[in-house]
Amino acid sequence: MKNCSSDWKNKVFPNCIVPVRFERSKQIKTNSYLPNGDFPIIDQGRTKIAGWTNDKSAVIKDNIPLIIFGDHTRVFKYINSPFAIGADGTKLIKPDEDEFCSRYFYYYLINLNLPSKGYSRHYNLLKESEISYPEIPEQEKIAAILFKIQQAIEVQESIIEAAQELKKSTVQHVFTYGLRREKTKETEIGRVPESWEICSLGALALIIMGQSPKGDYYNKEGEGLPLLNGPAEFTRKYPRPVQWTMKSTKVAKKGDVLFCVRGNTVARMNIADQDYCIGRGVAAIRGKEPQSITEFVFYLIEHNSQKIYSYATAGGSTFPNFSKTDFDMFHVTKPSVSEQREIADILISIDEKIELHTSKRTTLQDMLKTMLNKLMSGEIRVKDADIDTSCVLEMKNRG
Repeated sequence: MKNCSSDWKNKVFPNCIVPVRFERSKQIKTNSYLPNGDFPIIDQGRTKIAGWTNDKSAVIKDNIPLIIFGDHTRVFKYINSPFAIGADGTKLIKPDEDEFCSRYFYYYLINLNLPSKGYSRHYNLLKESEISYPEIPEQEKIAAILFKIQQAIEVQESIIEAAQELKKSTVQHVFTYGLRREKTKETEIGRVPESWEICSLGALALIIMGQSPKGDYYNKEGEGLPLLNGPAEFTRKYPRPVQWTMKSTKVAKKGDVLFCVRGNTVARMNIADQDYCIGRGVAAIRGKEPQSITEFVFYLIEHNSQKIYSYATAGGSTFPNFSKTDFDMFHVTKPSVSEQREIADILISIDEKIELHTSKRTTLQDMLKTMLNKLMSGEIRVKDADIDTSCVLEMKNRG
């Protein structure tokens, strides 16, 4: 992306960097990654820290900050503290500090949008790229703006991660011990509160197996009921229909659990935000009043999703399938309706927190993408703007 600003310079990538030498023999093999340790291991994966090591001899301390490029993955990482390199396919990049603010250079690289060549190496594409840049003071202002947005994204990610861990521990606790501080008992499906019953999923909830209408009645104009045939229309929470049908067969009502019954997505779920016609790849699940609540059934299935998938693949089937008979045979726990309501409300509140901060993260990610394009193209200039760059300078001084 060449900048059209007349006062910006342009150089091809190889002329922007200085050599970085390190011993490839010191790379940490994947099977030597530790879950905890003194030094982070950085590889070409999308997760910033792949693992940990205590091997001081493998640690890179010089030339920091550095930019790590995943030759296969096209992932860039900005590293400003001692670290070890993991696995193969990583390139260490050090911009010429007489010409560049390191963090500006990093943001410029992540905005390049290198085309994918599959699992081939991509460094040659990077070497062919041209870098546009203003004087260092303006680079630092650009970097400071983008870094602050990135910090805000990381705050949201930390909140989401903490909420997800809270949900995980809460689910494990409530489905083992309940909410009444009662004694527990050992059952065929594990330890549960003493008052809870064991029944089949089909007995606990109303199961409506999907049935695909004839293709003659399909349309993409929004006429009739939206049609769901499988997980292709599923999103994180609510489905996104792409076709409709004028002749409904089986119908999921608003609020029903939408459950994938076929293939590798068995037990994947969405919530019906409106009425849907459901095809053969989907079942609708609804609480049976007055003995069960739909929201509780959703979390019960979510808690048992791995067991359900294993059940669907039992017998060595190469194509998983969860039939109406399987619903009637798969055993689950059944607390009182009042306890179901309380459990569902607790987990809904955690999910709402996750959803809220996921939405905030998405908004910030979109903002970062927009500002990257506008700042790196020169559409927005900050040369004369009064911007605090101390966060960038602190990073630089640390290196």
